[in-house]
Amino acid sequence: MGWLFYTDRRVKTYADEKAEITRLCTFETDTRKTLLLKACKVGSTWYAAAKVTNIDGSRVEDATYVTDEDGSITFGAVFLTRYDDGCWGYKDMEESAGPVESRAPLGLLALLSELKDPDSHAHAWRQRCRDWAAIPEYEEGDRIKLAAPVTLTDGSTCQIVTATHYRRGRQKRRCYRIEETGGLMRLSKASLAGSELLGTAKGDASPVLAEFFAGNGS
Repeated sequence: MGWLFYTDRRVKTYADEKAEITRLCTFETDTRKTLLLKACKVGSTWYAAAKVTNIDGSRVEDATYVTDEDGSITFGAVFLTRYDDGCWGYKDMEESAGPVESRAPLGLLALLSELKDPDSHAHAWRQRCRDWAAIPEYEEGDRIKLAAPVTLTDGSTCQIVTATHYRRGRQKRRCYRIEETGGLMRLSKASLAGSELLGTAKGDASPVLAEFFAGNGS
């Protein structure tokens, strides 16, 4: 399915988006009913867990999902969203289509029914979500060894960094100090996949950042 945009611009806020995702995941046919159990927004993407039951109370039989004890199945859905000239739009995919976006929270994954095929696209998607959730959230002063060297803009590489921060106005933003040079750089969360904590330093302020600025006459 392609993108669908709402030209009436009725979707403007986070609450509007969530209400529309809820509506899209809540409907009935002559034989089945679907109900949204949980929806989470990560970046511009919504992740949803939707429960399917048969109206007559019989067990739901499905080629992809193992039927739960109550006779229902719960599947995962991904909604890509964006605004174009003020108009909100979405593109939806069921997890068995193998969406690229794979950042669904673990709490949402826990609601989904078991899968019959361990080699399915849905199984691979869930594992990518778990891999993303497993990437560590490092604290100020943590010394980290990256899984692989990172190439810098000058062509050099680094692999050991220390978590610190800088301020832009009132905002505190995460950055990392390069062990070899003392320089600072930004790293995406994906860059921290497979990294290793070498040591930690607890404290409210970063001695690493103070040392960097002192060395540069700031």
